[in-house]
Amino acid sequence: MVQVAFVMDPIAGLNLKKDSTLAMIRSAQLRGWDIHCLDSSDLFFKDSECWGRTRTVSLSERFVESLDYRLAENNWHTLGEEQEQQMSEMDIIFMRKDPPFNMNYIYATYLLERVPQTTLVVNDPGSLRDCNEKFYATMFPQCCPPLIVSAHSEPIRSFQEAQGNLVLKKLDGMGGSSVFRVMAGDPNMGVIMETLTEHGTEPIMAQRYLPEITSGDKRILIVNGKPLDYVLARIPKKGEARANLAAGGTGEGQAISDRERWIANQIAPDLVKRGLMFVGIDVIGDFLTEINVTCPTCIRELDAQFSLDIAGMLLDAVEAKLEQS
Repeated sequence: MVQVAFVMDPIAGLNLKKDSTLAMIRSAQLRGWDIHCLDSSDLFFKDSECWGRTRTVSLSERFVESLDYRLAENNWHTLGEEQEQQMSEMDIIFMRKDPPFNMNYIYATYLLERVPQTTLVVNDPGSLRDCNEKFYATMFPQCCPPLIVSAHSEPIRSFQEAQGNLVLKKLDGMGGSSVFRVMAGDPNMGVIMETLTEHGTEPIMAQRYLPEITSGDKRILIVNGKPLDYVLARIPKKGEARANLAAGGTGEGQAISDRERWIANQIAPDLVKRGLMFVGIDVIGDFLTEINVTCPTCIRELDAQFSLDIAGMLLDAVEAKLEQS
């Protein structure tokens, strides 16, 4: 039997309506896999190995049938007793811990790197650490809008003079947090930059504002280098510059466009090389804005709108990679 572990936030606190990790757990359970879960803080190192304080997990039969959150009663999942075990006993480990991407997250990647290569870790822990979700996109300048990364105000102000309206964001932000749209001539530009850069000590990203955001910030999921045929256009609510679902945006499924597929295919070879098997890229208009590698979401929304099984596609790819190793 396949042994799989999910490094994740506490299962009882997940969003039953849309959490993508639950879709993966369901798919693993339908395959008869032995499923374990643990928090990143449950990882530890002893006897030259990575260990974990794990608990078995299973979803209720009613919930597994459809992942319909309305069927999730108080007993929608069952957890076993905590046990200490070597993480090398797992065939697969999914790193599905939500950001923030802080030092605790980095320490978790160090620990997961000590798991022998006979265990497949998805996504690769070293690549999770190396591929900042904002800055990694700059590896593909042919796909990106005009942008600049700096901790200092002068180059960003010069960039604004050339580009006009900007979007400013912290490199470690998530879910639309610390994202500002700054209009040309905005008198708040100085205080916004001071706040985001911690008074010139922390680099931020400034991108040219893309008015196509009103038609949606497109989330494109890529499974082992292959983009899905459908995307989720996250439409900002009225009066809001951010389209993230966490910031109140609404998700509308659409067929992937030729330009969006081209962007995904520009990135895909590097994703495969780095062991990034499940990635969500963000595209506004004709431009790539972010590459999400830590805990991509939107599985459930796309599954519901197009009768897909994205978690199943991912687990198929993971099984195939295991067989090749």
